[in-house]
Amino acid sequence: MRFDSTSAECLVLIFREGLLAAVGHDLTLRVDDFSIEVDEAAGDTVRARFAAGSLRVATATVSPSDAKDIERNAARDVLDAKRFPEVAFASTRVSHEGGDQARIEGDLTLHGVTRPLVVDARADASHWRAEVRLDQRQFAIKPYSALLGTLKVKPEVVVRVAVPRW
Repeated sequence: MRFDSTSAECLVLIFREGLLAAVGHDLTLRVDDFSIEVDEAAGDTVRARFAAGSLRVATATVSPSDAKDIERNAARDVLDAKRFPEVAFASTRVSHEGGDQARIEGDLTLHGVTRPLVVDARADASHWRAEVRLDQRQFAIKPYSALLGTLKVKPEVVVRVAVPRW
């Protein structure tokens, strides 16, 4: 099975901190270009790729002008999408813990750094859903900051993925 942005969803939640945090926004970014492949014949292996430059602001309270700036900063300054255009995940082990739960172990490559990752997924009536917390610093990413560091993004981001239940 193959899923992409027409059938599934991938969101990145970013939270602000710092002295001027009240001026900034907690953000939800939508990944517009991705694919997730699940191969049941190969023991439920999971392979996923996400285009680093395809993050789009999904937070309704952000102005179109600010959204463009945020998207540009995410692609250029934070993720360096020209040098590292793809985020990739490949499972090494998938175990089912009951019909509605799965543990997916694998390797995540982000910003040129590969690290092991464990993802717990749960199924509801219509989707498999997974949420993972990532510390940007573990992938050699310096969290975004502005105004001499008085407004910055927390190092930890939350990634949420939902694919249709099969």
